[in-house]
Amino acid sequence: MKIVAALVSCSLVTITANAAVLPTNQTDSEWFKSSALKVTEKTQQVNKEKAKNVILFVGDGMGISTLTAARIFQGQQIEGNMGGEENFLSFEQFPHTALVKTYNTNQQTPDSAGTMTAMVTGVKSKAGVLSVSDTSLRANCLSSKGNELTTLVDLANAKGLSTGVVSTARITHATPAAAYSSTPERGWEADSNLPAEAITNECKDIAYQLVMRDEDNALTVALGGGRRNFIPDTITDGEDKKGRRSDGVDLTKSWTDNLSNAAYVWDKTGFDAIDTASTEHLLGLFNSSHMEYEADRMDDTAGEPSLTEMTTKSIDILKKNDQGYLLIVESGRIDHGHHAGNAHRALMDAVELSNAVQAAIDSTDPEETLIMVTADHSHVFTIAGYPKRGNPILGLVHNVDGNVATAKDGKPYTTLGYTNGPGAVVGLRDDLSSVDTQEKSFKQQALIPMGSETHAGEDISLHATGPGSHLVQGVIEQNVIFHIINQAQSLGGTKY
Repeated sequence: MKIVAALVSCSLVTITANAAVLPTNQTDSEWFKSSALKVTEKTQQVNKEKAKNVILFVGDGMGISTLTAARIFQGQQIEGNMGGEENFLSFEQFPHTALVKTYNTNQQTPDSAGTMTAMVTGVKSKAGVLSVSDTSLRANCLSSKGNELTTLVDLANAKGLSTGVVSTARITHATPAAAYSSTPERGWEADSNLPAEAITNECKDIAYQLVMRDEDNALTVALGGGRRNFIPDTITDGEDKKGRRSDGVDLTKSWTDNLSNAAYVWDKTGFDAIDTASTEHLLGLFNSSHMEYEADRMDDTAGEPSLTEMTTKSIDILKKNDQGYLLIVESGRIDHGHHAGNAHRALMDAVELSNAVQAAIDSTDPEETLIMVTADHSHVFTIAGYPKRGNPILGLVHNVDGNVATAKDGKPYTTLGYTNGPGAVVGLRDDLSSVDTQEKSFKQQALIPMGSETHAGEDISLHATGPGSHLVQGVIEQNVIFHIINQAQSLGGTKY
């Protein structure tokens, strides 16, 4: 035990005056120390090459069954593929893979706030809180004071790296917000969401925390949805939607006023017109709430960039920094498609994430860029029956003999389904014989009726390539991801 304690003690570091200092409630956490030790053990066996750049992709809700279904779904759209099953998503051929345990400190099945907090701080925490330790009470501002955690973005900024956060969800939603904000309540996206206690104790909303960072610690790129949380409630934000700021502050203007060579865009036309050579700070908010599903994006009259386009433009801006960059990219609407019991939209967004990863591979030097792809949690999404090889993944199950398979009620069923959700069967099950189950709005049948399908608690996967990717192996706690990035990029949070 004394040897272990000594190793852990040696793994913690007093950070130089030019870097961020991790608070003791972070470095004293058993989650932090045990995962730091895990990375220390791994580095004794391998080389210590460093990554100049790190790109972390997070498919929100992209569990193993989603990967399998998305792989087949994509493969069945590629001419010449035998049936789709032999296809690989871009990142599934990365050289290093691990399984990741996703539970929160207070929940067996997690939420996105606690899981992303683990990835960006090295500390597991409660569901619903963002980058504060689990001694904080959810939705209690005072309890979070002094319990804020330093994130990968904070460390990267302190080192002089450029930083970016991209999401197809609201940029103030739980997963992207954990990277740059600290708050005991994920729902405090705009100041109008703050209760009286939070206002009295001077907690700031998430949108405010994104924009009102000093220039040395500001994000270089922030792209996603959630425009309503940045503009006053006196402004109409299209289709009679209103802004949600009651303080009268237009944070989009604050962004361009407070940061040098800063630009704000709200549609694809403005996005496409951005000159990456002259733009030092880019804020893009492309929808009042979440961005469109990829399946619907082309029908959006306002126009939104794809996840691939946002990723490549972010890299073009970030790579101007000779010291390197940290980019976090979330495909947020995989999760929302599953919650809606709608596999088609979920899988389309998973495939688009794969496309974005491939674009990142094509845009970076593999000798200096660590690319990691993971999820925050899974969903109760199933692949069932015994469909023949090449059976449409969104279709009815056909047996090897080609005949439609039927259940005990004599009716056909789909390969994909959910344990719970809005597509639940209550009473007699519908006959799907004449239903187009591959139509993008079809809701897969489910067992337990719920307004929204739920997350699941099993492990998810982590895939990595580039400098430091050798640290991705085995079954790990989710908070180890922080330490892998910290070690690979020498961010200064721990010493190895």
